Amino acid sequence: MLQEDPRAALRRIARERGESLAGLSRFIGRNDAYLQQFVTRGSPTRLEAEDRGRLAAYLRIDEALLGGPAISLPQPEDMVEVRRLNIEAAAGLGRMVDGEYAVGRFRFERFWLRQISNAQPEELSIITFVGDSMAPTINDGDDGLVDQSAAGRRLRDGIYVLRQDETLMVKRLAVPPRAGTISIISDNPAYPSWPDSPADSIDILGRVVWIGRKLN
Repeated sequence: MLQEDPRAALRRIARERGESLAGLSRFIGRNDAYLQQFVTRGSPTRLEAEDRGRLAAYLRIDEALLGGPAISLPQPEDMVEVRRLNIEAAAGLGRMVDGEYAVGRFRFERFWLRQISNAQPEELSIITFVGDSMAPTINDGDDGLVDQSAAGRRLRDGIYVLRQDETLMVKRLAVPPRAGTISIISDNPAYPSWPDSPADSIDILGRVVWIGRKLN
């Protein structure tokens, strides 16, 4: 199937959206006749990348319709699956956990996932956080991608899923210079933090590397 000429596409889309070419020209910071000349005279022969991008975003269309590079969608072999676990980690006072099992799977683009974590897919999991002790960083009901391979590596500052006294929680950890201690921090000041706690009092289950949330 032949792709529609960018000039014809712009004329058609502007007409369908009730937009004038003059108004769109002003929107991208050009004189009123700019897009009219592009559509009718082919001058300029191609839209500049910045103009094309702003128009595509405003009109909510694929930039390729206006002469931009075609976007190649990920193929099945480019996708990887990550387990979603039944676990809810408390961003509050803590929750008890009897066990874990997969209740579903998320599919991620392999390249995107590699930008988030160097862990293998089987070392990652999605869990849900409940409570507000880590707000505004983590809100009640947020899903988080947890790198479980981090449990076996040298601890560094960050947000972790941890178990303390058989209770599962998510907290920010800060590693002070003094060996053998760790600070367990709630981002929400309404909840307590525990500076200089014994490092061996907690069991690290994984590092939180990405948060997904529903916008209300």
